[in-house]
Amino acid sequence: MERIVSSLSRPSIGSIRWLPQLKLITRSAHRAHAESFLNASSSNYIDEMYEQWSKDPHTVHKSWDLFFRNQHYQRPPTLGITPPPPALIEYYQKTGFFQQQPAHIVPQQQGQLQPAPGYASGVQELPLDMQAIQDHMAIQALVRSYQMRGHKLAQLDPLGLSSADLDAERPHDLTYTFYNFNEADLDRKFTVPQITFIGGQEKELSLREIIKRLEDVYCHTIGLEYMYINSYEKCDWIRQRFEDPAQKKLDIKEIRRAVKRLIRASKFEDYLKKKWSSEKRFGLEGCEALIPAMKIVIDTAANKGVDTVIMGMPHRGRLNVLANVTRKPLEELFCQFDPKLEPSDVSGSGDVKYHLGTSIERLNRASNTMVKFVLVANPSHLEAVDPVVQGKTRAEQFYRGDKHGDKAMSILIHGDAAFAGQGVVYETFHLSDLPAYTTHGTIHIICNNQIGFTTDPRMARSSPYCTDVARVVNAPIFHVNADDIDSVLHVAKVAAEWRCTFKKDVVIDLVGYRRHGHNETDEPMFTQPFMYKKIHKQPPVLKKWVEKLINEGTIQREWYEAEEAKYQRILDDTFANSKSSAYAKDKNWLDSPWKNFFTSKGPFPYPETGVSEETLKTIGIKAHELPQGFVLHRGLIRVFEKRSEMLQEREVDWGLAESMAIGSVLLDGNHVRLSGQDVERGTFSHRHHVLHDQEKDLVFHIPMNYLSPTQGHYSICNSSLSEFAALGFELGYSITNPNSLIMWEAQFGDFANNAQCIIDQFICSGQAKWVRQSGLVLLLPHGYEGQGPEHSSARLERFLQLASEDEDRVTEIKETKYHHHTDLAMSQLDDTNLIIANITTPANYFHILRRQLALPFRKPLIIMSPKSLLRLPACRSTFDEMITGTSFKRIHPEGGAATENPDGVKKIIFCSGKTYYDLIEERHKNKLDFEIAIARIEQLCPFPFDLIREELEKYKNAKVCFAQEEHKNMGPYTYCKPRLACLLRSMDDPRAAEINYAGRDSAASTAAGIKSSHYLEQKTYMEQAMAL
Repeated sequence: MERIVSSLSRPSIGSIRWLPQLKLITRSAHRAHAESFLNASSSNYIDEMYEQWSKDPHTVHKSWDLFFRNQHYQRPPTLGITPPPPALIEYYQKTGFFQQQPAHIVPQQQGQLQPAPGYASGVQELPLDMQAIQDHMAIQALVRSYQMRGHKLAQLDPLGLSSADLDAERPHDLTYTFYNFNEADLDRKFTVPQITFIGGQEKELSLREIIKRLEDVYCHTIGLEYMYINSYEKCDWIRQRFEDPAQKKLDIKEIRRAVKRLIRASKFEDYLKKKWSSEKRFGLEGCEALIPAMKIVIDTAANKGVDTVIMGMPHRGRLNVLANVTRKPLEELFCQFDPKLEPSDVSGSGDVKYHLGTSIERLNRASNTMVKFVLVANPSHLEAVDPVVQGKTRAEQFYRGDKHGDKAMSILIHGDAAFAGQGVVYETFHLSDLPAYTTHGTIHIICNNQIGFTTDPRMARSSPYCTDVARVVNAPIFHVNADDIDSVLHVAKVAAEWRCTFKKDVVIDLVGYRRHGHNETDEPMFTQPFMYKKIHKQPPVLKKWVEKLINEGTIQREWYEAEEAKYQRILDDTFANSKSSAYAKDKNWLDSPWKNFFTSKGPFPYPETGVSEETLKTIGIKAHELPQGFVLHRGLIRVFEKRSEMLQEREVDWGLAESMAIGSVLLDGNHVRLSGQDVERGTFSHRHHVLHDQEKDLVFHIPMNYLSPTQGHYSICNSSLSEFAALGFELGYSITNPNSLIMWEAQFGDFANNAQCIIDQFICSGQAKWVRQSGLVLLLPHGYEGQGPEHSSARLERFLQLASEDEDRVTEIKETKYHHHTDLAMSQLDDTNLIIANITTPANYFHILRRQLALPFRKPLIIMSPKSLLRLPACRSTFDEMITGTSFKRIHPEGGAATENPDGVKKIIFCSGKTYYDLIEERHKNKLDFEIAIARIEQLCPFPFDLIREELEKYKNAKVCFAQEEHKNMGPYTYCKPRLACLLRSMDDPRAAEINYAGRDSAASTAAGIKSSHYLEQKTYMEQAMAL
């Protein structure tokens, strides 16, 4: 029946007016039409379907139900008389139709009819009350139209200026005249269709009452979008929550609690306005309902077992959420407005107050349970925090074994313009149901101001609603007028129940307004004069709702005034206390505290990261073992055989070194997560950590999870084709637990700039702004092999430019109250914001991954990972470089013939990465092994001044040259040259004035797309490098 009604509710089909044209008859051999379109087999199949349907219409597909109900099917005479449909008989019995008909047409027994006069034997016709059927179907179509499009008439705008969907036209199918009813029909009673709950306990309602109840549900201050969800169960669940008249009622305790919360939300903004009228605070006025909405969401989820709520939001309303949702001490908030107070533990640049986050665990009184509230810090890039929150939530669920999201939940607050306009919203939604990324449902709340800074919605989006992006994942969308607090509370409660029941995303569109300009010092009348004339006359929502409740007798004015005065005293007292410097501490704003991690100030020795040879061999063997009966691809059999040979020779290539690094971290009991596009196999088919059975679909094996019963878990997962959201997700994952190795690999390093916002605003500056460390590893394939401008460069120069290191100062150990080091390398690592490496050996790759967890602090690690080196025979390491006692080498000094007579060396070349192998091959070809020394800088940032000084002193007669395969305005040259010059000046070395360059000329594009041009550039570069 649902399919019938859906089709009837579409005007394009012509509505239900075709129904009277149907004639429902039973036919015998004498009246049967020819079945020319059927062959024997299909005819038999239809007969079988009919027999099944006639017994129970629910046992066949709805399309067959439609076919048979409309009597499009002509039963062969061999099957006898066609009985009327059971549903039709039931309908006639309810309406008393049979009592009004001659006895000969009333079924004596189910499925039997008496012969009608005037027909030959066996031919029967069932007279139908076609008007009754038409009216019944029309009622169903009317109900379905309201369910599908009633939101278009909902009164969502508190200002009454416009429709939230930017369309003021009333759909024709939401009028009773569309279904051939007239005013005289309004008081006729009809059976309430099974597709709605508006009847409650009543089985029949007048048309007038049906329309009234549908209008109250779908066209008042709530607008529902959910009928696109391809699950009848879920649609029915939503229908019941909103259509059943008994569902909306809140008890007096819930109402009083909501009043207190709205008092806090409103008076907090009033207080800030009074005390700091000229300060930007991006207040919540006009959408204060957000606070009671969030609180009832959390209450409902906490009552169902959720004890961790991780939130992300833009700047608007953040201070209010901090004060009244997380309940951050008001003293800590107020002191942020005092320009004279400097944090006593300041260790970075800090950030403006409306970007800060926090982490607080406290008693939630509504559920009487302890709940941890986390608000993740966010820059002004409004939606950038979305995937970070999701990654952090996923990590919380993983570490707690919360496989279904029963304990940890995420809430994302959005602005209307940003939700519709920023692509990361779409990317994040598409992570929501992926097995390795799902957080089992997020509650999205849109603080809909109906404006974006100064831009009208009609100029800001092409979709009817700002929420339409959520439809791609079948998330239900609940629009609600933010000035109707009763409806807001009901919607918020249902949204929380939806998430906890179905573990799917849900969207609340809280339609309000912005009482002031974009910030409190902005003048909105320049661009929205009509809107703001209306806003200036609009009474605050607190006043409107409280007056309504008092008039209804729900609360007393004296009680309300006492609560208001009570909160005013709290504000005054905390303001007086906030002048103490004790409240001005950066650590109070940390959104991801790590308990028992920062236990010492040092000194810390440089970590040794080698492991025993036995461990290397164990990993090398077990990483390639297969379950019994598993059929491996024959190409991989050859790869595994070669790796086995390498193990016998005590050698590793890049892929094997990576497996040993990850495997050893797992054997230490730590979690490892590696994600990105195609990482399971590896873009260049070098990894193969997920093996697929060649004869069974969807059967795969991850050998690295079977190294030892006590190992950590290895999560390796291909991501969606996303960089922004995928990298943001891994960043959020990495800040949750410092004792895990979290890695993200770009398909090619060139594509990482799609995630530049995450790199710039979070990874590079997160610690300085928010005191938040991260050990996230970025693997960015980089190297010039003639693959063109989008498959050659990870833009190494951009990461180096983001480094906080001073190019005009040779780094020395500096003592602060936070740092206590005796080793320069450790001091530099502790002081830097990024570790950037361009590595040339498998052993060094092994060590730098292990070093990430061996350090007593966490720093993001950016690795220019190789492509051609993955299979280069010269790029191998031995076990001797990886066993106990070895560690990461910040540089690889010259180790060949040039070391035999350093004074005779005429040129020392500093380089980084894969180009080293080109240089040594060219040097050997030109027989310059004694005249040219080549030193590889493995760790570019922090710059290894001490080790490079040793090389410069050793080859004191040699010209200094920096060589790179990148163009001159790219790569590490512009970073390394000033540091080499600074170091030489500190040594009083005249070579500081002339540091030669060898490499490609400056260019706009990262690499040549024409092979001949690539080879010519490479040849010229090599000639420059070998010139003495």
